[in-house]
Amino acid sequence: MRLVTRADMDGLTCAVIVTTCEQVDDTVLIHPQDITDKRFSVTANDILANLPYASGCGKWFDHHLLTASNELPPEHFEGRYGLAASAARNAYDYYLPQHPELQDYATLVAETDRLDAAQLTREDVLAPRGYILLGLTLDPRTGLGAYRDYFLLLLRELRAKRAIEAILARAEVAERVEHMRAQDARFRDATLAHSRLDGNVVVTDFRGLEPAPVGNRFLIYTLFPSANVSLRVHAGPRPDTVAVAIGHAIFNRTSRTNVGLLVSRYGGGGHRGAGTCLVPTARADELVAEMISTMKKEG
Repeated sequence: MRLVTRADMDGLTCAVIVTTCEQVDDTVLIHPQDITDKRFSVTANDILANLPYASGCGKWFDHHLLTASNELPPEHFEGRYGLAASAARNAYDYYLPQHPELQDYATLVAETDRLDAAQLTREDVLAPRGYILLGLTLDPRTGLGAYRDYFLLLLRELRAKRAIEAILARAEVAERVEHMRAQDARFRDATLAHSRLDGNVVVTDFRGLEPAPVGNRFLIYTLFPSANVSLRVHAGPRPDTVAVAIGHAIFNRTSRTNVGLLVSRYGGGGHRGAGTCLVPTARADELVAEMISTMKKEG
């Protein structure tokens, strides 16, 4: 079997669970848009996790909102879907009855739930530790570069049931943690310099910054506490695209916008509290303005 997932903490925990319970020969890391835009060929040999459904796959695990931009699964499919805190939670619940050894990963799954659902404390944001810190080193939005080798390293370490302290002490992990911390002041300065408050929306535009600032994406909510939703713009994976990431504020949870539904109108995906999409570079300003307008109207 081949596991196809994304290179974040939820994808990593899904990989731990699936590779524990299935005979997986290869792990492929892709962007969800590759599934939505049908740029990735899926076969019955594939297990998709933390990605949109694609017809023909062998199993599917996800928790993101199903919208008109998604291909819908058949009534009976192998795997599990539901609006859970993480895709890993759905995979864990699916396999646990037949694989009680997965209980060894209960803390990992619970912490993945907290990070993916942004159920974090101020201490988690300002001084992250444990699995939350590990997850932030994997976050593609922190700008820490290529992931495959690092992802597979963490997968091996977690499968070996190493203590989180031992994993964080590994040179490869410690290097990323140190890099994040060393860049913290620059990231704060860049975030303040390139962000503006527009009603209830804090807008951050990192286009044109080379290299892109590295840092904890949740920091924005400590810098602009009155905002109840954030929109961040940065360079897309291709020159003709711009990436837009939207999220509910984690300390001011009053936003009425269904983010997953909003970004689905622009070909993206997510869940009620967070989502991403890629928009054409030539129309980025126009489309971002539309999104901001919607979130201001909805409050």
